[in-house]
Amino acid sequence: MRFAELSGNEPIVKAMAGMVDSGRVPHAIMLHENNGGGGFGLAMAFLQYLYCSSRSDGDSCGVCPNCNKISKFIHPDIRFAFPVVLSGSSGSTVSPSEAFWGDFRTLALENPRFTEQELYAAFGFEGKKPVISVAEANALLLSLSIYSLEGGYSSVVILFPEKMNLSASNKLLKMLEEPPAKTLFLLITHEPEKLLPTIVSRCQMFRVASPLVSDAASYDDSGMLASLMDALIARDLMTALSVGEQLAALPSRESAKGFCRYAAEKLRRVFLYQQGLAQLSEDDAEASGWALSLNPRFSRMTLGILDRTVQLIDRNVNLKILFTDLVNGMYINI
Repeated sequence: MRFAELSGNEPIVKAMAGMVDSGRVPHAIMLHENNGGGGFGLAMAFLQYLYCSSRSDGDSCGVCPNCNKISKFIHPDIRFAFPVVLSGSSGSTVSPSEAFWGDFRTLALENPRFTEQELYAAFGFEGKKPVISVAEANALLLSLSIYSLEGGYSSVVILFPEKMNLSASNKLLKMLEEPPAKTLFLLITHEPEKLLPTIVSRCQMFRVASPLVSDAASYDDSGMLASLMDALIARDLMTALSVGEQLAALPSRESAKGFCRYAAEKLRRVFLYQQGLAQLSEDDAEASGWALSLNPRFSRMTLGILDRTVQLIDRNVNLKILFTDLVNGMYINI
């Protein structure tokens, strides 16, 4: 995939091309996207530009041997890791995701903007909880101990690293702390707040724009989120529940989901401010102020509640019940 095939995210494309052109490629890049937001395609276009033997005018040529291999997902120096449902020993050095490589490649070729749910459906994982295990991390460590087969970079694309268990997270952290020469990690995440802060801090992060991000940034909730947060911070449950009733009266289920996405985006910014990573967030005085008043676990817990609320909205659960439950959950975690 070439940069020219992407839509939007021009500042990120320019920054990535600049990294390669200047010879200053960081050892770890994190692409924070919304589900199906295009982070995977951006990662592949970046890798194609990095490996291209005839790049020009800020883009890969698309026809050289390296471009051809990358576009077909067969380059020997690019590895992929993604969540799967475990069936064997978690301590193995055999990659659990290897068994699903064919299905992954087929999906990626057909639709590089696949969602997390589409990935799991391709693997037959509906109703299960895929993870990235320590066996996957061990397999990556083993593969990176071998020199690049074609003499250039060895690259690892990790999809949804927030699905790593703690042991795998610690293994990844060690790899990021002591990366082999000419090794590149590309992490594509929906929820950076669920990763170890030490992993996030070792990555060059980019916020990938997508239709969902744009909706969240422009969503007008008439100050309802601010009213809700003010009531919660003041520990005024009755006022918070009153705001919940206003949310339940939104004109449509799409509006209700729009509020949840808007709130999730704001709370991700709160998380970044609390972790001392303000440079990775858009300027947001409101989120910065909330960050000073909220305990560190609030954003993580509430983001999970918001995710669940969106899922239940899609299942036609009563909005008054959902937003009452949402407000109660936020109040408990404040």
